[in-house]
Amino acid sequence: MPRRDDHSVSRRLRLTLGIVAVLLGAVLAVRPFSSLAVLVVLVVVGLVVVGIDELADGDRWSVVRGSVSLAAAVAVVVWPGVTIRVLALVLAAALLVDGVLDLARARGVHGTARANAVVGGATAIVLGLLALAWPDVTVLVVAVVFAVRLVIVGVREIVAGVRGQDADLGRLWPRRAAPRAGWWRLTGAVLGALVAVVLVLASVVVQRGVPRPDAFYDPPDVVPSAPGQLLRSAPFTSAEIPVGAGAWRILYTTTRDEGRPAVASALVVAPASSTPRPVVAWAHGTTGAASGCAPSVLDDGLGAGAMFVQDDVLAQGWAMVATDYTGLGTAGPHPYLIGQGEGRSVLDAVRAAHQLTAVELADETVVWGHSQGGHAALWSGMLAPTYAPELRIEGVAALAPASNLPALVDVVESVTGGALFASYVVEGYTAEYPDVRFDELVRPGARIITREMAERCLAEPGVLVSALTSVALDEPIWSGDPSSGVFLDRLVENVPSGRIAAPLLVAQGADDALVTPTAQQAYVDDRCAAGYPVDYRTYAGRGHVPLVEADSPLIPELVAWTTDRFADEPATDTCP
Repeated sequence: MPRRDDHSVSRRLRLTLGIVAVLLGAVLAVRPFSSLAVLVVLVVVGLVVVGIDELADGDRWSVVRGSVSLAAAVAVVVWPGVTIRVLALVLAAALLVDGVLDLARARGVHGTARANAVVGGATAIVLGLLALAWPDVTVLVVAVVFAVRLVIVGVREIVAGVRGQDADLGRLWPRRAAPRAGWWRLTGAVLGALVAVVLVLASVVVQRGVPRPDAFYDPPDVVPSAPGQLLRSAPFTSAEIPVGAGAWRILYTTTRDEGRPAVASALVVAPASSTPRPVVAWAHGTTGAASGCAPSVLDDGLGAGAMFVQDDVLAQGWAMVATDYTGLGTAGPHPYLIGQGEGRSVLDAVRAAHQLTAVELADETVVWGHSQGGHAALWSGMLAPTYAPELRIEGVAALAPASNLPALVDVVESVTGGALFASYVVEGYTAEYPDVRFDELVRPGARIITREMAERCLAEPGVLVSALTSVALDEPIWSGDPSSGVFLDRLVENVPSGRIAAPLLVAQGADDALVTPTAQQAYVDDRCAAGYPVDYRTYAGRGHVPLVEADSPLIPELVAWTTDRFADEPATDTCP
């Protein structure tokens, strides 16, 4: 008979185990990607427990299934440098093997046991295939499932401890209370199948929603070496194009950073007219980093890139030339927040648009850009005098521009869904600069998530997956301080700090949480200190995107400012 002291220790052990399990489970359920090490431990322990449970059943199929679970646990433990992708692959393999074994077992049983084996096996195979297709979602689900298991175990142990029951660690993963052929097992298998069906349908919807460029974006066999050459054009139709206006998509030559040749695409939209039309060169905001994220590929692509006032542009009698940038529409990589590549795409789009025979454009050009496009617009103004001196750039309007890149990287993940934008930065910089290495920049627990997020466009259904995983992250994706080392050097290198010969307007929303007013003010102050004139305007109550929406007070001021630029009116300088 146990002594009273032993009973007290056992009770405290139950309570301690229960509280720890509940707390760990709760944290893991809310923040499943916070610790790769914890997730690895949970997966390994879970696979071992399931394996032992299967082996205890004694029949040959259970022995094989149990051996597979134990082998999977060993694989995770001994795999050098285990990552979340490794976990996803191991779990996918375990699910596939488990499903095949269940289907094989169905041949030797009858009744509900056969139905359970067939339904369970098919479900496991479907989930295994989905795990291979969506590894980031797989790990999220696995983490939450293990978290729920921990909470259930913890609550049971706390209740048992409060009741004064002695600890029996063998009950932490209870034995089955009924045989495999029981109806409750079949019910569980059916519920699992329903979950698999829902996931399959979601996968189909997501895959159908992935934008894919057509053959128009393929470069010809022979591409001229000179930038700004029109390669092909085609009429463009969209509900976003105002009635009476003409629109074309164009493919043209440009150059990347350091003068490397490239091909890019753009939209040209112009009002019907027999006279040359002044040009607004539009540099769109962030749409993504994958090839399919080009506004000319997307449904409602102008709106996706934060162009909401094309009617206002055309109503003034202006034409609009809207680059997609290299790597969007055309083959990547996309130079996300990399100034040379973005700025050259803008300028070369205008050059190529002048070669269209269907529309006549005037020499005068004003560049507009928002967010990422504001960064591109600033770089266009810097590059134009030397890169495209034949273009008459009459003004540059940078609207909530990503101008202060180190400051942007510092705050980007504090914004809801900010990890998604951070993934685009990582994708762009690691693809462009060999000295910026992905594995050194991103911590192990966030690598697969970062890769997956960078492949999704903001306008596609799959971005909801990115949003969920972004919210689930409770730590930044960075492996260290991003405001240091070679990454910081490259960010500083891409700050548009040089002279812009044309008049410059910088507009900023006072409530912008992404491109903050403090960071923008610091950028403007630096320009003023360098002796570069700037017309800096802030707008109360306006956030990042609302700044450029049709009802924003910025819009009539922007139109008036642009009208003055085309009329060669003196520009305002707000520098002290």
